[in-house]
Amino acid sequence: MSMIQELKEKVQNGRDISKEEALALYDEPLEELRQAADEIRRQFCHDGFDICTIVNGKSGRCSENCKYCAQSAYYSTTAEEYPLLGSEEIVKQAKYNADRGVLRYSIVTSGRALNDSEVEQMCTAIRAVKRDINIEVCVSFGLLNEEQFKKVREAGATRVHNNLETSRKNFPNICTTHTFDDKVAAIKAARAAGLSVCSGGIMGLGETKEDRIDMAFSLRELEVKSVPVNMLNPIPGTPYENNGKLTEDDMRRIVAVYRFILPDASIRLAGGRGLMEDKGEGCFKAGANAVISGDMLTTSGYTIESDMDMIRRLGYRVVLCNG
Repeated sequence: MSMIQELKEKVQNGRDISKEEALALYDEPLEELRQAADEIRRQFCHDGFDICTIVNGKSGRCSENCKYCAQSAYYSTTAEEYPLLGSEEIVKQAKYNADRGVLRYSIVTSGRALNDSEVEQMCTAIRAVKRDINIEVCVSFGLLNEEQFKKVREAGATRVHNNLETSRKNFPNICTTHTFDDKVAAIKAARAAGLSVCSGGIMGLGETKEDRIDMAFSLRELEVKSVPVNMLNPIPGTPYENNGKLTEDDMRRIVAVYRFILPDASIRLAGGRGLMEDKGEGCFKAGANAVISGDMLTTSGYTIESDMDMIRRLGYRVVLCNG
């Protein structure tokens, strides 16, 4: 029996693989790895597929220096700049998405964290969405504290997004204006406030395979069940504008190994999917079972309709997964 099959059976029997096993698994033949990951996905997640969309609720002039980001004030890019959107626009876009079958809608804002006044503004918008539209609301408002997260939950949001971005070891190479521990603290505060958590990272930042695996183990330790896997889209004007792009095989391998580490999670293909010729379809046959559809903040995305067609063609069923 191959290593892949041995580790697949270990996971299917409810046991966790170790970091050493994950590192060894990473270099195994891709096709066998992909098939095994998909079998694990079918056992733990069945045919459920989680699709969400994003509205860019506040854009640009971010105080943080994340090297990949077009919205950082540290870099000169063509990213649009505007303050918080009003409730009317947020409700309008929520309805647009709900009418097309999307079950979860995420409001994402630039900056280290919204201040108390901005949190109140967004709570007003969330209440308006929940009053008029049958859709779950996720928020990505930065490094809020538990009290602020409670206000967001009371307004009607059910999930918080806050990416770890990379491993603890690699994080200082990516950003120095906040820390990996700041991210972890915000995730724990959100959970303490009664919200589920969506957290993942970006591949192609110059990280090693060990960094990729370490991040997955951090997510497992934090019991995160919605895991976005982004592929870097190098943005002109950022320090990573000349980073080499990952291949579709790179991404298939990453999501397959993540499925072994996080067998019951929604592994969500996110930013950078437009760089793949197949728009990520190969990843959805390699263990990924969730997606962010529509526009990806500062990079163009894909139509909800085309994603819904792909989901159905691959034999999936659109459902809300993992809270």
